[in-house]
Amino acid sequence: MRHDRRDVLKYGHMNRRLFYVVAAAALGGFLFGFDSGVISGCEKAIQGEFGLSAFWHGLIVSGALIGTVIGVFTAGRPSDRWGRKPTLWLMAVLFLVSAIGCALTPYDAAWGPHLLGWFRFIGGLAIGGVSVVVPLYIVEISPGSYRGRLVAMNQFNIVLGILVSYVSNWLVAWLMPSADPRIVWRVMLGVECLPIAIFMALLATIPESPRWLVRVGREDDARCVLEGVGCPDVGKTVAEIVESLRVAAGGVEVALFQRRYFKPILLAFLIAFFNQVSGINAINYYAPRIFQMIFGEGSEMAALAGTVGVGAVNLVFTMLAFLVIDRFGRRAMIIGGSAMMIAMHGLVAWQLSLPSPNAAVAVAGILGFIAFFAISSGAVIWVYISEVFPNAVRAKGQALGCFTHWFMCTLVSWAFPAVAERAGTLAFAFFAFMMAVQLVWAIFFMPETKGGTIEDIERRLGLTD
Repeated sequence: MRHDRRDVLKYGHMNRRLFYVVAAAALGGFLFGFDSGVISGCEKAIQGEFGLSAFWHGLIVSGALIGTVIGVFTAGRPSDRWGRKPTLWLMAVLFLVSAIGCALTPYDAAWGPHLLGWFRFIGGLAIGGVSVVVPLYIVEISPGSYRGRLVAMNQFNIVLGILVSYVSNWLVAWLMPSADPRIVWRVMLGVECLPIAIFMALLATIPESPRWLVRVGREDDARCVLEGVGCPDVGKTVAEIVESLRVAAGGVEVALFQRRYFKPILLAFLIAFFNQVSGINAINYYAPRIFQMIFGEGSEMAALAGTVGVGAVNLVFTMLAFLVIDRFGRRAMIIGGSAMMIAMHGLVAWQLSLPSPNAAVAVAGILGFIAFFAISSGAVIWVYISEVFPNAVRAKGQALGCFTHWFMCTLVSWAFPAVAERAGTLAFAFFAFMMAVQLVWAIFFMPETKGGTIEDIERRLGLTD
């Protein structure tokens, strides 16, 4: 089967099957974003209904994050053993169980918060799973020259999911103005069942990862998949995959934690660590609370509308990152984004230190941070972690990077309500400082990974024999 390279690499004429497969898999990222964002419109109502202290409230909200930390490691093994696609099916089932369970949370104050926390935990297992397997799947099926933007489609879907969750929350609140608040937040969480059903339906129509197929000895099936998605040189690609996997031939388990993989381990850890200490998920999870700190009490609907603005800015700038990530590269985007995030956090910290913050200036700082995060760290993280690990340990490496990301997310999100109650200025000053540290790392130590096949990157990082 012959393919015109231009048809593969130019988005206007991209192989339609490839685009469809990537878009369908990336809906896992949409659920990741929706599940992460939907809690922001519910968290104050949950705290009020069950009378939770700041500590226990933070634990309930971060229950999904605790599940996510565990999920990133539980997903790697089935992904390697059963395949990327069956593992995505499992994650979809967990999402569904979580959404239904949250929507049916008992009103009883003794059982309700505990069951809600457990169902959020189950959803977290699914978030952790898709954060590992979706970018893993996309990077393994994508052509090299546009791999960055195809993997970035996952990030696009994450922020789209966050935006849709914010809009969904606002619509539910708007359509149910006189309803019992206890019903409203349960409806907000139950809406997720619809996109979950769509994801489950589309999973039935996409193939298995060709690199996983080669790994388990199904080279003919891998060739069919690569031909179907428009790979310009199927024979060469399969040969390169076989060569990169030779250390794992015969089913030998390859350990991640060994000296030869120290560099990708360190790179994945740092990109994930800095992603979370930027403060992005403190804002995603607590956006209405932050806007109420800015606008004052009695501004609940304005705060919910503000979260829609956060989601819209996130989506627009993620789309921009989607277009430029393979042109400017990962390192340049991190450098530029870090510098601007420092300025935006400084602006918000300054305003929150004042007795009466200037709402326009503070909101501009929040939205500016979201914009520069989206076009830098938000777009780069999942691409970069997927690229720096070789085929033999990519699932394990992806899990390690995701573990770091979600462990830090859990700490930041759990601590933020208590810190913000005492001094919102300190929280944003801390985020600014950490972005300054990331800027130094990116300028002096971060290697570039754009271009070439993922096997080429192994050679560039010195990971081949």
